[in-house]
Amino acid sequence: MTYEAKQFNIPELEGISRQSIDEHLKLYQGYVKHVNHIREELDQVSDAYARSEMMRRLGFEFGGMRNHEYYFSEFEGGATALPEGKLKSMIEEQWGSIEKFMEHFKSVAMTRGVGWAMLYIDRKADELVTAWVDEQHFGHLADLDIVLGLDMWEHSYMLDYPPSEKTKYIEAFFKNLNWETVAKRV
Repeated sequence: MTYEAKQFNIPELEGISRQSIDEHLKLYQGYVKHVNHIREELDQVSDAYARSEMMRRLGFEFGGMRNHEYYFSEFEGGATALPEGKLKSMIEEQWGSIEKFMEHFKSVAMTRGVGWAMLYIDRKADELVTAWVDEQHFGHLADLDIVLGLDMWEHSYMLDYPPSEKTKYIEAFFKNLNWETVAKRV
């Protein structure tokens, strides 16, 4: 199987420039390209050490590909409010209010380093779980589905904000979030 880079219909965003989105999409396309390249070459490599390093790299590239597919789809269709339904009920039950959840999630996003702030659903426990994922792949929680992914690598915001102002990027992300898309993941 060969993966194809998805096309995203992202409108003009408030606080996140078109240039940032376009450059970010090029990075995503690179992840797709590298996943395909590693998969094509893997069977041709006989050296066990080289194969194992390629497998290690595949995890990084594949995580980058999939994480970005969640991220970019969260902007499609433009910003919407969080609709009534299961996600809103779960957030209110677990955090007390949408505002308290947002405060909590933003604190996860401010984790030092490069990575992702993630909101997952644990379908076995029927609860939401937040986590920081280092890079693209270290720290994903097993058997949980991604509900919301916020890219916190510098490439996500450096054209618009210096690292000292990444809170402005986080605010812009939520101003542009299509909560209806996110809610469908629950």
